[in-house]
Amino acid sequence: MANYEVVREILNHCPNNQMRDIYFLEVETDDPEAYVRNLLQGKASNITVNTLSHGNIEIFATCDGINQRFLFTEG
Repeated sequence: MANYEVVREILNHCPNNQMRDIYFLEVETDDPEAYVRNLLQGKASNITVNTLSHGNIEIFATCDGINQRFLFTEG
């Protein structure tokens, strides 16, 4: 399995509060998309996966109206 450093950003769309919740994780997985789907299991979600030119994997997820961004960097 591959080891990743993951930055998870949960965007806050509340009026007058533009802060983000940001979490730093270490994850061991062979499939970052499956990891995110499992994390958001049981919730209505839409997931988009982008592989960036330098090999990082960026996943955008909209889950129950909340936008999240996951950036997987192999470490």
